Order: sequence, then structure tokens, then C-alpha cells
Amino acid sequence: MPKYAVPDPVRHIDDDERRARLARRHGLAPQHRYDDPEAATRAMTVLHATEPPSPYLSLFARVHDVTLNEIDKLLYDDRALVKQLAMRRTMFVFPRDLLPAAWGSISARVAQQERRNVLKDVAASGLSDDAEAWLAAARAAVLARLADGDALTALQLREEVAELQAKFTMGEGKKWGGTFSFGPRILSALGAEALIVRGNNTGHWRLSRHEWTLTEHWLGEPAAPLSVEEGYAELVRHWLWTFGPGTEADLVWWLGSTKTAVRQALADIGAVPVSLDGGLAGWVLPDDLDPVPAVEPWAALVPVLDPTTMGWRNREFYLDPAHTPYLFDTAGNAGTTAWWHGRIVGCWVHDDDGVVKVLLREDLGAEAKAAFDVEAARLTEWLDGVKVSTIYNSVLMKQARLP
Repeated sequence: MPKYAVPDPVRHIDDDERRARLARRHGLAPQHRYDDPEAATRAMTVLHATEPPSPYLSLFARVHDVTLNEIDKLLYDDRALVKQLAMRRTMFVFPRDLLPAAWGSISARVAQQERRNVLKDVAASGLSDDAEAWLAAARAAVLARLADGDALTALQLREEVAELQAKFTMGEGKKWGGTFSFGPRILSALGAEALIVRGNNTGHWRLSRHEWTLTEHWLGEPAAPLSVEEGYAELVRHWLWTFGPGTEADLVWWLGSTKTAVRQALADIGAVPVSLDGGLAGWVLPDDLDPVPAVEPWAALVPVLDPTTMGWRNREFYLDPAHTPYLFDTAGNAGTTAWWHGRIVGCWVHDDDGVVKVLLREDLGAEAKAAFDVEAARLTEWLDGVKVSTIYNSVLMKQARLP
């Protein structure tokens, strides 16, 4: 088989222009914020939703005068934004019309992985001599319980569906090991397959206490999943508008897929090669070659696992590698981040009174300090005393909370 070769680049896009694209398209520069949360979500392709508060805080950073009610309306009344397990087995908020692309490609891949893991654990636990039959019965029991249009929390389903109460042990002798319920695993697999969906949240916006319901009840008759190739092509098309230029390695990492799938998608959408600083080869959409003007200096505060922070594998154009151990954990998960003119320069936390404060890794001068003071006051007012917890406390976040 011939070695894969990247065509000659059409133009060079330097790091300054990449940061200008980020400021404008991601709505992080205050002068380029969006007017409504649905538009901001579409601009980002998807929002990270591993932690329930993150979509709200990501939208606050990008939308003029957005309210919690506006975001909730899109999630739970209009259902224009929908939570879906997808790339890298991560929870995201999707614009509704992008769901079929995920269902046919990366969510289907995740569902297959989930199914294999459940079958392995059923067999290892000795729960059944026929893991396939046991899993089929468990799936059927959940779907039957929700068939009449009911919406139930995971706890309610576990109380009513015996199979969800079964347990397995993993990671024996390890810090993270223990005995776990099959319930979340089975529900997650059904969700990845788009058979069920996370509906209304019965708790506070910063908590995850959603109800599960059949996808057809939540969305009406849902659109059919795209084919694998069409799904990847559509996701890559959206990603390139949001994050382009990006490298093949960026896309493979972001999708949690393979080089083969990424290369096929780039070819299917006619992506154009460009050269990047540092000798990297990048890609953009064929109609996205015009230079992007610079943006006036700006400050932004974004939450843990924000889509901008987590958008690329190669982060040198917006993150000094010396800052990484202070802002990311060893698994690559980002805590809160403070951005100055297209670069991550620190983090933010709030104190016991809910007052947001910023901790920087470097002295940026009076202009940056004044801009961060404005953003901290804006976020403090919006949170209105609500304190948001996270399991992704970076080293710098912990330092910022010290007296």
C-alpha cells in the first residue's frame, strides 16, 4: 500500500492568525460574543458536558447577557440542544441537527466499545453463562419500562429493573477499583446507540439528575443516523470551521477515532492543506482560506474542559508547555482557564462568598489585569452566590484557593 502523502500546502497560517480565528469564531473576545446560546453552541460544534455546569459556563463566556432560563429552554423545552455520549466516550451538548452525524459514526463506535466492556464484565463476574443473552434481556427490560413515554431517573430505573441492580468488580487493588453497578453502563450504552436520551434535569443546573426517556419520545421521530463515512465527514466539516486550521493528529484525538476515518473524511469534504508554525501540516475547509484580521487584546474566563481548551491535541499555539502541569491533570483534563489574547495564562476560582478571582501564571501588565477584573466581576454577578464544584481541580486552582 502506498504511503499516505499530504499535498503541498496552499498557504501558511501562523499562530497569530490561529489565535485571531479562535477569538472570533469561539466568541471569547468580548467584542465577538454571540447574541444567543444556540448560535454559540453551533459555533463551537459541541459543548463539553462531562460536568453539568460546564455547558452553562461555556455559554456564559460566549453569549451577551445570557440567562440560565434561556439555556434551560433550549435544552429541555425547545430541545434544540441535546446531550449525547460521543467523542472519546465523553458527554457533549449537540445542536439537535448534528446528532445523526454522531449517531452514525463516533457514538456508534462508543456504543460498540461499551457493549464489549459490559459483556466482558458480565462474563468475569459470573453473573451469567450467556453474557449476550443477559445483556439483551437487560436492554429489553429498560426499553420496555420506558415504552409508554415515562421518564425516570437512573435511581428509579434501577429500583424497577432488576438487571440494573447487578454488580461487578474491577480494578482490584487499585485506588479507583471497587464494586460497581451495571446500571450506569447499560444506560450509557443505550444512550450511545440513541435508543434513550437524557431528558429533563430534576436537580439544580450545576448537578446531573436527569431523567432517561426514549429518544423518540424526547425528539419526536428522530432523523436516521448518517452512514459511518457521512457522519465522520459532517463532524470533521464542523470541527474545521470551529477549530481549523488543525492537524490530522488533532482530529484523531478529538474524535477518538482512527487516522483512516479522519483521512477519508478530509478527502470527502475536500479539505485543503495549509502549513502552520512549528513545521506542522494543517487543514482548513476549501472556502476558508481568506486571512483573518487580528483582534484587539481580550480576556476570557472559561470552565473546566471547555471546548476551546480541549479542542486541539497540539496546543503550543495557545498554551505554554511550562503552564501545562499547573492547569491540566496527568490525564490531560483541563481545569478552569483564564485566557489573555488567545493564550491560556492562568485559572479562576471563587471564594466562599462566590466572588470570582483570577490567578495568573505570569505578569501581563495593567491592561490584562483590568480586563480580567471586568470578567471576574461579570462572572461573579452571573453566578449570584452559587458555588460550582469540580473534580478537575488543577494545581493552580488549588493554589488559588489557599488563604
